[in-house]
Amino acid sequence: MITIGVLGLQGAVREHVMSIEALGAKAVVVKKIEQLQEIDGLILPGGESTTMRRLIDKYGFMEPLRAFANEGKPLFGTCAGMILLAKNLVDYKEPHLGVMNITVERNAFGRQRESFEAELSIKGVGEDFVGVFIRAPYVVSVGDEVEVLSVHGDRIVAVRQGHLLAASFHPELTDDHRMTAYFLDMVKEAKKVV
Repeated sequence: MITIGVLGLQGAVREHVMSIEALGAKAVVVKKIEQLQEIDGLILPGGESTTMRRLIDKYGFMEPLRAFANEGKPLFGTCAGMILLAKNLVDYKEPHLGVMNITVERNAFGRQRESFEAELSIKGVGEDFVGVFIRAPYVVSVGDEVEVLSVHGDRIVAVRQGHLLAASFHPELTDDHRMTAYFLDMVKEAKKVV
């Protein structure tokens, strides 16, 4: 059985755990650096990216998370998690983890009251996936090795770069577990390679 961690510093942790368990995988809420050794893949949940960054720094997670990504272990960032993964952020000098070759704009769809749901076509997932957008970022541009999985209007909202996956929306806030299942398949692929 594969074990998926959910970074448990802040954000929509419980919903991701429920989605992972609904698919028959083991979920672990990661609150200590040592736990990264026990998991096969990690979800960086939605939440408040600035708060998450403060807590990542406070608990010394930055380098261990970068090492996790550099070892080829799969990471999935949703909403604020996408911001954490991005190499470039609009109007910010420095990235957070900076492991994914994308440029992201924060709160690009507006504030909390402009939150919305939209039906998305997601490559490898489905034509009818409902994305929940809450103060969502979007991908302004991608590097050569990044595959665009979904767009909403003219904005890129889901991308993959090898073992890294990112989405602007919150797949864990619906009962549709296909996006999580897609990530679990990535983790299974990565385990075969190792």
